[in-house]
Amino acid sequence: MRRPLAALALSALSLAPLSLAPQPGRAQDEPQKVLQAPGGLNLASIQAKVAKGDAAAAAGKLTEAKADYDQARLAAQNLGRFYRNLSGSFRGLDARIPREMDQKGREALELQASINLRLAALLRRMNQPEVAVPLLVEVVQIMTPASPQGQKAYQGLVELGFVVTPYNAPMPTSGS
Repeated sequence: MRRPLAALALSALSLAPLSLAPQPGRAQDEPQKVLQAPGGLNLASIQAKVAKGDAAAAAGKLTEAKADYDQARLAAQNLGRFYRNLSGSFRGLDARIPREMDQKGREALELQASINLRLAALLRRMNQPEVAVPLLVEVVQIMTPASPQGQKAYQGLVELGFVVTPYNAPMPTSGS
């Protein structure tokens, strides 16, 4: 006797427990750890995770600092994506919400760039400069080469020998 497909699907679902807790060893679940912080997934909770990583790095606990920075970086990426998605969903309906989400998205990008710079510096300290290169390239991409963070990232690429040509950002002109 054949069971209807819906019944099979329901029985399969009942056998697989639904768990919202992070599973050990799964990189995609790392932002969940930030979600568990007081306040949930927001800029403040990510900044708290970064501060924890800074403290670990200052204490010489480089592996712990890297784990904190990695979690904060993934959370910042997700947060930026969530803000973009919400912004797009409300376009044409209520201009206030896309403006707010766009602003929060910019803040998340700036935070992500800051985390990338910290993580790249940490990786250089851990004698893994080749792993720092993609992080520095990403900062240049998301912040532009003319921004202070973009300039710092590009300078790091020069120091690593990944690029040779120095970038001299044009001086801002005063609008008199």
